[in-house]
Amino acid sequence: MTALAASMRDSSVVAWRNLMNIRRNPDMLLSSTAQPIMFVLLFAYVFGGSLGGEAYREFLIAGIFVQTVAFNSAFTVIGLANDLNKGIVDRFRSLPMSRVAVLLGRTSSDLVVSVLTVVIMSLCGLVVGWRIRGGLLDALLAFGILLLFSFAMSWVGAFIGLLARSVEVAQSAGLLWLFPVTFVSSAFVPAESMPGPLRVFAEWNPITVTADALRQLYGNPLRVTGPLPDSWPAQHAVLYSIVSALVVLAVFMPLAVARYRRVASR
Repeated sequence: MTALAASMRDSSVVAWRNLMNIRRNPDMLLSSTAQPIMFVLLFAYVFGGSLGGEAYREFLIAGIFVQTVAFNSAFTVIGLANDLNKGIVDRFRSLPMSRVAVLLGRTSSDLVVSVLTVVIMSLCGLVVGWRIRGGLLDALLAFGILLLFSFAMSWVGAFIGLLARSVEVAQSAGLLWLFPVTFVSSAFVPAESMPGPLRVFAEWNPITVTADALRQLYGNPLRVTGPLPDSWPAQHAVLYSIVSALVVLAVFMPLAVARYRRVASR
């Protein structure tokens, strides 16, 4: 068996173990499903009337998708920190298995959670009036970009989880950086409405561009009111969303693996 095949086999075992933990503790899925549903209802019906009504709800859903899978990276942070705290990583280290398997298994199982979350959010979106108005292939590409972004964010979460010294620190660190990155974007409101520096950050923010790419591919409005975005990332949203996710993977996969090796060698 080749090293790659062995790594994939070991990773699948670790991923299955993580999914079985969720099956035994289904309340772990509560935050990844209840929170985005609350965001949809809050923004669609509480704020949506003053932000554009029905058109805003179609604008909103893509942003909620991206925000939800980004926040799911907190599962990776807390899961790895918990395994380190309980000594499970030490047990894995004593086994004849690939060093990458623990991280790849964790990020793969969290990707499955994101798939389930996206299905639930899609049904919720249909209830509030969201529709896919583009073609089937465009819609499939949109979901593919969303899951690629989710997988990339989980590797950011893996790196942060390995840096955290306790589960309590991981719970805070896993979400603290996500709030400004998520809300300084066009996930909920147009980036063009933000002041100078924030607007520039929002326009190049991968969350903004991924949300805009989904809107474009779903056939949903890019903006509810005002002019369409004219920045380079907005004009090349699909390309930039894919490239940015790949760059995040290229940066954080090696960082997470290097950090894991340092932690496991203690």
